[in-house]
Amino acid sequence: MSNTVAIQGIKGSFHDQVAKDYYSNSLPLLECDSFDTLVKSVVNGSCSQAVMAIENSIAGSILPNYALLDQHNLVIVGEHFLGIEHHFMALPGQTIADILEVHSHPMALLQCKTFFQAHPHIKLVESSDTAAVAKEISDNDQLGKGAIASQRAAELYGLDVLGSSIQTIKNNVTRFVIVQQEANENPENISKAAWKFVLDHKRGSLATALNVVSDCNLNLTKIQSLPVIETPGKYAFFVDVTFDNPADYHKAKSLMEIMATSFKILGEYKSSTR
Repeated sequence: MSNTVAIQGIKGSFHDQVAKDYYSNSLPLLECDSFDTLVKSVVNGSCSQAVMAIENSIAGSILPNYALLDQHNLVIVGEHFLGIEHHFMALPGQTIADILEVHSHPMALLQCKTFFQAHPHIKLVESSDTAAVAKEISDNDQLGKGAIASQRAAELYGLDVLGSSIQTIKNNVTRFVIVQQEANENPENISKAAWKFVLDHKRGSLATALNVVSDCNLNLTKIQSLPVIETPGKYAFFVDVTFDNPADYHKAKSLMEIMATSFKILGEYKSSTR
């Protein structure tokens, strides 16, 4: 299998930054235009691991990515938190008054909405990737068009920053997970786990499951429900738990395997901090 790491987006994207931060050695990157393509590259062996955004402190969980991980049986082996700073950029020599359109990923546009309310002459246009827009503006000398992207993207593609850190909420953090096809054998220093479970559809079943987490001294850091497509009205729960004592964790896991109608470990790994 290739030692390549897949990212969503191109050089200058936030996934690119996470890959540089997370891996101490400079591994070759496989740039993917969508999360579907990214996941397929792991499944078919084009790369050994992939970096995938999973939740944002403002927008919440990226639900389609939870579904992708589950559907393709990928395993989380690590995580990384990245503070997101959005910058408004365009070709050199222009002012904000010269920009008629700004293109970026829908999430970036949403997170910078307040900034552009002060500039109503600028049309907001959704695009697939932040850095890709910056590159397109640079490659095609597109005057009157702006991008919202990272500082690294501005530097890579020779654009001027017309507005720095324009996100409405300054404490904007995205959590990324590192995924691969197979779980590591006997992973060391684990302090966090991701589970998916389905419970009997009866009163108190979820409360009982959460009591197991609490009684075993685990800290529930995330809970997200998604409908079970094959069974209308039934939900699968995706949870993240952290722990200090692996013995407590294994006890809770054993109990959950008995209680749940289905139980799946999405990953066991070392917890990261923001």
